[in-house]
Amino acid sequence: MQQFNFDAPLPLYSEEKGYGYDLQAAPAKMGKQAFFFSVQVPDGNYRVTVKLGSKKQAGSTTVRGESRRLFIENFPTKKGELVTRTFVINKRSPQISATESVKIKAREKHKLNWDDKLTLEFNGSSPCVSSMSIERVDTIPTVFLCGNSTVVDQDNEPWASWGQMIPRFLDENVCIANYAESGESANTFIAAGRLKKALTQMKPGDYLFMEFGHNDQKQKGPGKGAFYSFMTSLKIFIDEARERGVQPVLVTPTCRRSFDANGKIIATHLDFPEAICFLATRENVPLIDLQEFTRTLYEALGNEGSKKAFVHYPIGSYPGQTVDLADNTHFNTYGAYQIAKCVIEGIKTAGLPLVAHIAADYKTYSPTTPDAFDSFHWNESPFTEIEKPDGN
Repeated sequence: MQQFNFDAPLPLYSEEKGYGYDLQAAPAKMGKQAFFFSVQVPDGNYRVTVKLGSKKQAGSTTVRGESRRLFIENFPTKKGELVTRTFVINKRSPQISATESVKIKAREKHKLNWDDKLTLEFNGSSPCVSSMSIERVDTIPTVFLCGNSTVVDQDNEPWASWGQMIPRFLDENVCIANYAESGESANTFIAAGRLKKALTQMKPGDYLFMEFGHNDQKQKGPGKGAFYSFMTSLKIFIDEARERGVQPVLVTPTCRRSFDANGKIIATHLDFPEAICFLATRENVPLIDLQEFTRTLYEALGNEGSKKAFVHYPIGSYPGQTVDLADNTHFNTYGAYQIAKCVIEGIKTAGLPLVAHIAADYKTYSPTTPDAFDSFHWNESPFTEIEKPDGN
């Protein structure tokens, strides 16, 4: 176990030290600004225990990890109050074996998810943390997420996906390992070695969630199609998982924001969701119908209101933004947060044992009555990106 006392001086991160304040250096004063702290650790799951609060002031602290995975949200502490919270985070690197690595894209080379250290972000209206401990844990179930830009951990504001929000709604006895990447199809995910890397980390009792379809539908040519190459690729995921005692779970793709004249969502995924449902039945695999959840969610928000769930921002909203952002596929943090709740409800509907690990403070959610946009509070990370993720 490694322990760190934030009430005492700590160094800036270096490979020699193997730990320290990172990215934006040390905070000038605790409780006044977001800060990052990194620890060099091998691949695996780590139990992180933080003591939140300060003897000097009241606090409101959010804790995110690696590429903006949300764990602790707007946690309030009174002056002099110290509260212990625990979560489990996955750390990985591209290395599969001594001779093979995941073929990550150029845009991924600086992602916190793929480096050799575990990085934690302490944010919030008044981030206060007194101490932290980190220890390896190998005995709890891991949920491996495979998918595209609607699932991936997005590093930079204002982009977000449900895969980086869902850790917030699960307890400290389960870990999310998000292997999704923007622009990937089921077959390209396999070809890049992403599945192979995930398989090296799996153990009996783990889960493998698969959400593909957005990019797969763009593939044309002989043998391509929902009921051909696509189902063949998904069958590889299912077979590889079951061979290792891992529970596969199929997830239909999130809807795009595309409304008809009557305020109803237009189906844009061709027969890919149908193929996923067919395969789930044929192979007796649990199914989360995220297409249906998101259709209901967007229609509940309405044509205009649903823009608040996507990356729709006028020119000048972010540094270097010289054009309006109007993306109808990729979510902002509010939208990703709502869809993560849809996935939790899908877990409940599917009757997965993961239900036992839903966070104690999670309240039943319905996409027909999403959280009010004005009630959602997100302290932005300091890093932004105007370029849209791969895929559409």
